[in-house]
Amino acid sequence: MFDRKINASGEGTGRRPETRGFEAAYRRLLGTGELAERAGMAAQHLGDCDLCARYCRIDRRQTIRGAICRTGERAIVHSHGPHHGEEDCLRGWRGSGTIFFSHCNLRCVFCQNWEISWKGGGGELTDEALAAIMLRLQEQGCHNINFVSPSHVVAQILAAVSIAAERGLTLPLVYNTGGYDSPEALALLDGVIDIYMPDMKYGDSAMAKKHSHIRDYVKFNQAAVKEMHRQVGDLTFDDDGLARRGLLVRHLVLPNRISGTEEIVKFLVEEVSPECYLNLMDQYRPCFKAGEVPGIDRSLNAAEYSEALTFTRRYGLKRLDRRTAAGAL
Repeated sequence: MFDRKINASGEGTGRRPETRGFEAAYRRLLGTGELAERAGMAAQHLGDCDLCARYCRIDRRQTIRGAICRTGERAIVHSHGPHHGEEDCLRGWRGSGTIFFSHCNLRCVFCQNWEISWKGGGGELTDEALAAIMLRLQEQGCHNINFVSPSHVVAQILAAVSIAAERGLTLPLVYNTGGYDSPEALALLDGVIDIYMPDMKYGDSAMAKKHSHIRDYVKFNQAAVKEMHRQVGDLTFDDDGLARRGLLVRHLVLPNRISGTEEIVKFLVEEVSPECYLNLMDQYRPCFKAGEVPGIDRSLNAAEYSEALTFTRRYGLKRLDRRTAAGAL
């Protein structure tokens, strides 16, 4: 657990955070009344749901039958609390205020959180109860509010943020997503989210269909990442090294080039920004059903991760999350 100030490279300097001059994006929308309007608009989308790239088009206010996310009008929260396992710029020394939503709009056979994403669990919460969690995490000293697997609960998040902001929430919001987000949802989140943290899981949609049971992943994922960057830009930090606004991309390198790392790095540099901040993750191990799937039934080896780093150098992507990259070298 961090008990010290960090800078953008992850090194401690021992001072307390300095956040003067920062205002969370949604606070501006709160002042104009638009935040509540967004929440109302998002609730209407639940009636013919297009709030993720699945486009199930069912009325989630009436039923969850046919919904991949198995979530109706109320969000289901598995757990919440200060989390010290995120990137240094998010966890800081008091933790990231993480809210784990049950279920997911992906079906990854190698899911490392399958107990949450596949099995679910937890309890349904009213918008007021979800807002209360955010305020409690702020009271505990967390550096941000971190929504994990939020794509299927955008409407519920917006409603809760509107309530929490009225009651004094000021922390930056982190949208920690699998990257299969719809443009309709992202339009509702424009000016609300401070830090977008999408996965880019695959550079090939055929691999996505095989291993995550989703269609056209690359098309939707790339469009979503470009829109996220348009909204918030490159990742920026305060004087203490805490992320305040921008895009932070996660990419888990899979064995046998299944994740398409080169294609993803090339896309980020050429179509998003050469200053894009990337967490190139090396911790893959076969979880859940992965042991039954040839190609991903073993852990990543050092040579494969070294090759992934080579791609970042080849295309000139230099802003890598230091803790992950340094630990692998």
